[in-house]
Amino acid sequence: MYKKIITCLLLCWVFTLPAYGQEQGIESLRNTSKAFASVARKVSPSVVFIQVESSRASPSIQQFSMPFGQRRPFDDELLKRFFGGQLPGFQPPTEQNIPQPRQQMMGQGSGFVFKIDSGLLSKKTYILTNNHVVDHADKIRIKFQNGKEYDAKVTGTDPKSDVAVIEIKTNDIPALSIGDSSKLDVGEWVVAIGSPFGLSHTLTVGVVSAKGRTAIGINDYENFIQTDAAINPGNSGGPLVNLDGKVIGMNTAIFSRSGGSMGIGFAIPINLAKTIANQLIDKGEVVRGHLGVVIQPLTADLAKSFGIKQEGILIAQVTEDSPAQKAGLKQGDIIITYQGRKVESIGTFRNQVALTPPDTKTELTILRDGKRKILDVKIGKQDKNMEVASGPAQSSDELGMTVQTITPQLAEQFNIKPETGIVVTEVQPYSIATAAGIKTGSIILQANRKTVKNTAEFKRIIKDSNTSKSVVLLVLDDNYQRYIVLNWK
Repeated sequence: MYKKIITCLLLCWVFTLPAYGQEQGIESLRNTSKAFASVARKVSPSVVFIQVESSRASPSIQQFSMPFGQRRPFDDELLKRFFGGQLPGFQPPTEQNIPQPRQQMMGQGSGFVFKIDSGLLSKKTYILTNNHVVDHADKIRIKFQNGKEYDAKVTGTDPKSDVAVIEIKTNDIPALSIGDSSKLDVGEWVVAIGSPFGLSHTLTVGVVSAKGRTAIGINDYENFIQTDAAINPGNSGGPLVNLDGKVIGMNTAIFSRSGGSMGIGFAIPINLAKTIANQLIDKGEVVRGHLGVVIQPLTADLAKSFGIKQEGILIAQVTEDSPAQKAGLKQGDIIITYQGRKVESIGTFRNQVALTPPDTKTELTILRDGKRKILDVKIGKQDKNMEVASGPAQSSDELGMTVQTITPQLAEQFNIKPETGIVVTEVQPYSIATAAGIKTGSIILQANRKTVKNTAEFKRIIKDSNTSKSVVLLVLDDNYQRYIVLNWK
């Protein structure tokens, strides 16, 4: 009798398990839904829809710098900024850039209340957005979720990071809580809020797909958060927040074939945006640190040729009379750490230097001739018009180029100094030289770390390299030097 009762109870328990599990799953989804709704209620009142009027000539064709050569990244896809209507820098390519007459342009984007100044003599609300949203604006009008509208003016802009701050005359709007983007993990839930296609205060949900995206070719200074939260034209400048409603990024760009979301969006980390915005508010401009080196990735081929393991980044050139030169940095040094932090990519290193206040004394760990060395360097001040440069490193499988000793005639033809190396006068199609980016007019300064002043020296070094079938070249192009490894195995 007892056995029958126990069996009946067990069967009842087994058959109720699926129903119980299903109910638990539904309840979990309800809780997740409520979390997103809570974020929307908390954040939306401080998010703004931005309308911009601008009277100027239509923008000329502007190509992003392409880290993979002339082709755009992601198989020639177009990285589009979110500026609804007219997109700065995104006109369809034409063979000639024909000037257009000045015309009234309308644009739109998003932003969010970042900081409030409520001192005795001030009553301002500062709004963070993208530079490309308000660039060349004649009139800026913003609208809050409650329907209140204000005219805004630009506090400051920074095209190099695509960060801008605008302000309105009120302080009765709450500022959003700012999170710490350095603590963000891949896989975390994030929420994007903005005005895609002019649809004010739209919320989309996704996860952090990746962090530290650099070399995208959008801004001079990049360290993007990648997310699959659906963001579209008009989302530019809107906040990317975590489930606590704290801002961890500012939506900036998308990767798209159609102009709409394809699940790849990029946001500026709030730690970077906040630093830039505070300088714009306090000083009206951004002051960046300057080291004075041209850097390039330390590829596996280069590391092998230097006889070291692959870590850090390579100094391809040291600017004369720069902080780097004064500190004793040399061409060919490998930068391992900066301020005690490991250097893993060009983009992050460039950002670290730029965010270091001028006159700050900092420490660099380098690798020179296989030996580690610590150098103290006093960071300088970056000139406003200074270009951000780094030399890309490439390698290939096949050799083919013609070189000549630099004669006075060749020096005049290629606008170079005599006896500064040898000049490349011809490059064969589909050769290792072509694939490595060597072109007609490139100057070869060194081969296997030895200075070359004529073709005889160069050919002798190449002959000596036939055993390894590999040579390291120091090449000068467009005033920038870079190391290249050529393999002809």
